[in-house]
Amino acid sequence: MNKFWIILAHTYMSKVKSKSFIITTAVTLILILGLTNLSNVMEYFNKGESGEEIAVVDESGALFSPLKQQVEAVNEDIKLTKFTGDEEAAKEAIREGKYDGLLLVRLNNVNLPEATYHAMTIADTTIANEVKNSLQQLKTQLAATQMELSSEELAKLYEPVDFEQLALEKNAKTEEELNQARGLVYVLLFVIYFSVILYANMIAMEVATEKSSRVMEILISSVSPIKQMFAKILGIGLLSITQMAVLLGVGYASIKQNLDTMQGGFFSFFGFGDIPLATIVYAVVFFILGYFLYSTLAAFLGSLVSRIEDIQQMITPMTMLIVAGFMIAMFGLGQPETPFITISSYIPFFAPMLMFMRVGMLSLPIWEPILAIAILIVTIILLAIFGARVYRGGVLMYGRSTSFKDIKKALQLTKNE
Repeated sequence: MNKFWIILAHTYMSKVKSKSFIITTAVTLILILGLTNLSNVMEYFNKGESGEEIAVVDESGALFSPLKQQVEAVNEDIKLTKFTGDEEAAKEAIREGKYDGLLLVRLNNVNLPEATYHAMTIADTTIANEVKNSLQQLKTQLAATQMELSSEELAKLYEPVDFEQLALEKNAKTEEELNQARGLVYVLLFVIYFSVILYANMIAMEVATEKSSRVMEILISSVSPIKQMFAKILGIGLLSITQMAVLLGVGYASIKQNLDTMQGGFFSFFGFGDIPLATIVYAVVFFILGYFLYSTLAAFLGSLVSRIEDIQQMITPMTMLIVAGFMIAMFGLGQPETPFITISSYIPFFAPMLMFMRVGMLSLPIWEPILAIAILIVTIILLAIFGARVYRGGVLMYGRSTSFKDIKKALQLTKNE
């Protein structure tokens, strides 16, 4: 058993000290800090900017003042300036960089406003949409005046309908809770998806690298292949826990520190303000189970190849399973109660993401996630037993191996030992 711990410690320490691990962790930390400080970063870069200045040629002679009030009331960064020259002179001023855009406003044949907007490029539609919306409101006001509608009647006409969604099921989540859960589950699904792919591939690559360097011949003479496989799985597992603890710890601390600037709009979708403890617990449980499921699969697939160049071709079907589970989970975020999602959440290779998504989005009876966890544990045990037999024979196979028919050869070698 002492040799098992030596291999585990060696696998863990060699990966922790590797440049790729350090660089990947550092880059990811920078991205996390950047995203959680996005509001502060945007405020810093926008500091000192005077906003957008739009030249306005008012052909009607009556639209500029009310439009200016309407636009600047909505967005203080947009400044409308009345241009006294003609259209061609205004366009030339834009080319010289004096203005950011040109708005030509006029009255149509029913005395309602219409406009044409000119800019050097129209790739950025933000300013144009702001002006368009303000002009639309001005048009509505003028149309109401023509129809002799009072401001109260106009407000009542455009007042949004009261529409509330209420669930009859006991303990069902409210609409606000669902929206927050959807964003949080979305983020955690990405974490599970990328982590499982990264660490499972790492195990397959580790085994293939040792075989290609003939280190395996020395190892199998002193340590049983089964001990090697599980030592590597646990070693990479500890590596994943270390990396995820660092990333999530820094991310959580940064979110808490910047929570006041992460309210409303984009950030309200992710529900960072109130993260249910049960969701975090389920995320950890399904992440660990998903890791062991796919890492066991990756270990014995990696043992079948002798060259690093062949590893991606061998593990492609496993990667496609992970991608399929992730894509189904993305679909299920909008319709988590469909029978297809429900049934798929009990399929072992999809359960880590789909059952977690359903637990985060719905108020499920406790037996459903427990059943999925039990199915996953049983599958992992069966896969570990089968995988250990394949691994035991696979590490003895050399030569070009990219076919799943090699599993049969590996099992045959195991029997002949």
